[in-house]
Amino acid sequence: MNLLIRLLISTLAIYAAAHFVPGVTVNGWTTAFVVAIVLGLLNTFLKPVLQILALPITILTLGLFYFVINVFIIYLASYFVDGFAISGFISALIFGFVVSVVSAVLGMFLD
Repeated sequence: MNLLIRLLISTLAIYAAAHFVPGVTVNGWTTAFVVAIVLGLLNTFLKPVLQILALPITILTLGLFYFVINVFIIYLASYFVDGFAISGFISALIFGFVVSVVSAVLGMFLD
């Protein structure tokens, strides 16, 4: 049950961020739900592998390369999901930040 509620919170965060961040389009609630699922799967399985592989460059950039990995994950999700589009690097960066903040704030009420 907790997983479903977190998925709905992520869906709400994605839908809200798509309306506030220019350059990000989500066609509807169903698309936002699919994006939440895809981002969850990519963050669970692919992101740790990328973080380990990118560890040397992450150390050199003092951790800033993690933002590039997040943007890559968002671009990959937009490739997999029809109806979800990102127009640029900055849009993806801001989108990832807004989704993280909104999910964290809404998730505080869950705990």
